[in-house]
Amino acid sequence: MISCREIGEAIRRRRKELGISQEQLAEALEVSYQQVQRYENGANRLNVENLQIIAQVLSLPAASFLSAGQADRIAEPPAPYAEISAEEKALLRYFRAIKGKKGKVLVIEVARLAAGKGTTRKQ
Repeated sequence: MISCREIGEAIRRRRKELGISQEQLAEALEVSYQQVQRYENGANRLNVENLQIIAQVLSLPAASFLSAGQADRIAEPPAPYAEISAEEKALLRYFRAIKGKKGKVLVIEVARLAAGKGTTRKQ
């Protein structure tokens, strides 16, 4: 059985790999950074919802935390965007927080125009 401490260590390890601060992870979870510290230290248990949010922020399947520290763990290929800048991470984090499809389409359109790629919207 996987302990809270092992799950927390896996979260901390991946968070540091991606250069995400405890404060940034706390913002995504809508908790304090102290709560993230407690999760990482194994002092507090994570509920399924928060584990899924953490997995999404850290670009991992949630199940990967449940097999943390096991020798028979299946190797996963690195996430395609593991080496992105802080600005790209922030943009992705805010994009994921957009609830409606219209908002996401608008952000994509703005990014496309800013990149000088023109528009795909029908006039």
